Amino acid sequence: MQRLVQLALDLFDPPAAAAPAPVAPAAGVPDTKQKMPSAPDGQALVPPKTIVSRPAAPAVPLPSLLSPAEFRHPQANREVLLGHAVVAYALQRARRRSIGFSVGPDGLSVRAPSWVTLGAVDSALREKSDWILRKLGEARERQQRMEGGRIVWAHGAVLPYLGEPLTVVLDPSHGFAGKGGALVTATDQPSLHIGLPHSASPAQIRDAVQAWLMRDARRHFTERLDHFAPLLGVRWASLRLSSANTRWGSAKADGSIRLNWRLLHYRPAIIDYVVAHELAHLRVMDHSPRFWDTVATVVPDYAQLRSHLRDEPAPLWD
Repeated sequence: MQRLVQLALDLFDPPAAAAPAPVAPAAGVPDTKQKMPSAPDGQALVPPKTIVSRPAAPAVPLPSLLSPAEFRHPQANREVLLGHAVVAYALQRARRRSIGFSVGPDGLSVRAPSWVTLGAVDSALREKSDWILRKLGEARERQQRMEGGRIVWAHGAVLPYLGEPLTVVLDPSHGFAGKGGALVTATDQPSLHIGLPHSASPAQIRDAVQAWLMRDARRHFTERLDHFAPLLGVRWASLRLSSANTRWGSAKADGSIRLNWRLLHYRPAIIDYVVAHELAHLRVMDHSPRFWDTVATVVPDYAQLRSHLRDEPAPLWD
């Protein structure tokens, strides 16, 4: 019986193969095999792992790991690779003697004579690629800041007013004097009370706030025009408000002035610079050194204010 049980065990768990007998080294030949040290009492001996060194994989260039940057003009009709960026630009043929290009909120625009080949246009862009990419990057960053400052039109919305935060308060009881809305400055942070119910849509709130700001902009601009005109020795004839996205003001020789009502987002010193800028055009209708000298007589720090206006976009309204 015992033999039958052992036979069954051998069928399912065969005995391990016997280790080969050690071979004694030949006489006079030293035993060069490394002897494994004995393990301490009570511990198992683990043979050391063999470390195989492999050559390092070649480094992959960073640009190949990233998708190339892309700048695309809405009216793009041609594209070129500048550095690691794909630039799709709007090319327009014009009666001019040289290639001209500009970078705006939409991207790169190029104007070239009809006789200049497309290859020559691309070559000119590559020569100025550092400047173009820097300007495109700045324009994109500016747009991202504008998107981040987009106003959410609801009760409690906050927008800049004369450089300071202004809170919109919906006041359905119309508990204020004035038409459409009223500025309340009794608290630390001023608020604009608008006579709308809390159920008003975002578009209704936006339009009501814009109407109030435009009325206030006309009042503020008129005061500043009256202040600077005598200092510059000019007379202005009329004021119109604009909503242009890229232009803050303009002036004509007949004394008509256009100012963007959205200037009211900026601090008074910046508004003063734009007002003085347009009034100075009634004396000098270009941007020559004489013009800037005229502006400096009433706004000495106009360069810093101009830079701030260019670098700090107004919030988006739509």
